[in-house]
Amino acid sequence: MPDTRVTVTVHASDPLSRAGVVSHLQHQPAVEIVQNQTATAVRERTEQAERGRGKDGGEAVGTVAIMPIDRFDEITAAELRRLVRGGEQRVVLIARDLREPELMTVVEYGVRAILWRHQTTPQRLLRAVQSAARGEGDLPPDLISTLLTQVGQLRRSVTTSAPVGFVPTLGMAPREVDVLRLVAEGLDTRQISEKLAYSERTVKNVLHAVMTRLQLHNRAHAVAYALREGYI
Repeated sequence: MPDTRVTVTVHASDPLSRAGVVSHLQHQPAVEIVQNQTATAVRERTEQAERGRGKDGGEAVGTVAIMPIDRFDEITAAELRRLVRGGEQRVVLIARDLREPELMTVVEYGVRAILWRHQTTPQRLLRAVQSAARGEGDLPPDLISTLLTQVGQLRRSVTTSAPVGFVPTLGMAPREVDVLRLVAEGLDTRQISEKLAYSERTVKNVLHAVMTRLQLHNRAHAVAYALREGYI
């Protein structure tokens, strides 16, 4: 039987953190660690994985980016958005600490595998990498409890005001990004509705929801926020 191999890239802010991750995985036959991957190279590896062909005849299951962090800040947020944009890499986040609002933000960005740094053994990291490569979640039990609590609170707080079919988040949902990208291009409500095949009422509801949730004053403010946060 051919081995199943996961291609891994490591994105650390300092050489020591990177060396620690590499030392945990470098002797694992199920993992191939690569360096200095361009977006094109990552895309090619992902497409190869989807075709079920890995290096040396093995079966590839996906490309995983590992990101160890000490704290969640603007630099970390920007790097996470870059890694998950387009779905070309799945991310395993190794965190020293995450506050509750930061946890929700990380999950909204698309991260599904999170490890506490003090609990990250070679075996635990390998399991998280393999889960991420399959598109599955992997969270410590305490984070699962925290996340479920936050999601429940958010759903209860917006049930009466959210548009039908709209699931709010602390960040921006994909259709909110689509609408704001067209606003940024100078389109009005009618033109946006035609472009996206939405009703004009739906476009207005999407804009109202995002501005209310994120406390944005008007469309220009919403566009500025989306640009600053890297959504458009």
